[in-house]
Amino acid sequence: MECNLGKWDRWLRAVLGLAIIGWGVYAESWWGLLGVVLLLSAAVGFCPVYRLLGFSTCKGADAGG
Repeated sequence: MECNLGKWDRWLRAVLGLAIIGWGVYAESWWGLLGVVLLLSAAVGFCPVYRLLGFSTCKGADAGG
């Protein structure tokens, strides 16, 4: 998988992922599992939706993952 998430995009996904998971636990809702998807994409630096759209926020030094 080629990196298509830049540093700030990964950071934002991690923060939002944790917030959504926290909300899911608080609300006792399965929707909180969507936060796991954001955390995983932040961890690996790859987003399949970005790939389908031909979009990337990864630049220069971030390209290595």
